[in-house]
Amino acid sequence: MSNASIKTSKRVLEPYDRVSEVLFGLIMVLTFTGSLSIAEAGREDIRTMLIGALGCNLAWGIIDGVLYLMGCLAERGKGLLTLRAVRKATDPQKAQLLIASALPPLVSSLLKPEELETMRQRFKDLPEPPERARLGNDEWLGALGVFLLVFLSTFPVVIPFIFMKNALPALRLSNAIAIAMLFVTGYAFGRITGHRPWVMGIAMVVVGTILVGITMALGG
Repeated sequence: MSNASIKTSKRVLEPYDRVSEVLFGLIMVLTFTGSLSIAEAGREDIRTMLIGALGCNLAWGIIDGVLYLMGCLAERGKGLLTLRAVRKATDPQKAQLLIASALPPLVSSLLKPEELETMRQRFKDLPEPPERARLGNDEWLGALGVFLLVFLSTFPVVIPFIFMKNALPALRLSNAIAIAMLFVTGYAFGRITGHRPWVMGIAMVVVGTILVGITMALGG
């Protein structure tokens, strides 16, 4: 049995993953732009801030990508362990419980014992699974997507500092871009969770601002 046969039905990156990674990248870059003292900032200070923001999000993009791969590998490994346990179980009811516990609670609550038994039989008819879980192309693409979302979310916020010589209007434009991005992120989150998008957009601006403040207060 190949790894492809035990893949989940998840997309390379779920909408929630995309929203959360963009939000994470935004918060990280805002801790740098928010710490800039406009009254005293010179071009060297702005350059240092830009390097710090880009470097930080580059590092965290890599870290987040690695953590994503670890999560995918853990999920695949859990699936393999469940498959082996179901195939080795001599008690059909125990095997059915193993299958039900691996499914989302809502789905498992709707399945009848005979349906679980059908699934158990299909598990037994599958070819022998691989010895260990391996990452596939989708997981590597997902990790790349995580990295790009965290890293690229930096650029819209720092672009004003690159092209504008005066720090004050650059900061105001940067903050306006950040607020717009936070709102869009919240709006998208509202749509995928069934909440009112406009309310979630406004809430995300407020929550994002608070999180940035906490991060800066803690020296992040």
